Amino acid sequence: MKALWLALGATLASCATPAGDPATLPGAHSVTGLPLEELLAEPRLVLVFIDPQCPIANAYAPELQRLQAEYGPRGVTFALVHADPERSEAEVVAHAAAYGHTAPLVLDPEQALAARTGATMTPEACVLTGGELVYRGRIDDRFFALGKQRAAPTTRDLRDALEALLSGRTPAADWPPAIGCHIPPRR
Repeated sequence: MKALWLALGATLASCATPAGDPATLPGAHSVTGLPLEELLAEPRLVLVFIDPQCPIANAYAPELQRLQAEYGPRGVTFALVHADPERSEAEVVAHAAAYGHTAPLVLDPEQALAARTGATMTPEACVLTGGELVYRGRIDDRFFALGKQRAAPTTRDLRDALEALLSGRTPAADWPPAIGCHIPPRR
């Protein structure tokens, strides 16, 4: 598996791949669930960048749980990534318990996973298959601008990407941007 990650060493800018050996992700580590190396080796992986202080990310907790319950049995692994360097293991575990999250938790204080996937917002979903980034964007369009939301989404972008992937197709290339809170810069 290490050879696969090394073979994927091109940058996101050139091929949309989360490059590198998991050992080269400084500071990134699993808090719960699979060790990071095993998690990143999953054939279909959804990394959702969230933050306890982001009300929009928190509002998506029920939808993320529905997606995990629906797609987990179909071979899709979900993980919640915390890229704010100020977050502690205890804080992310308490947040997961408070919001009912059961997906593996990952701390990314050096923002290596965020950089390699191109994630800049919470909540932002990154879908990887075989190590290749095939979708990065919003979960759905319930929040369509900062401070503006619909009662119910009209498009379900992450769900559409997963359905395409599970049907053997490549998800649409026009990735809608996530609306939410910016991942804070490293200090």
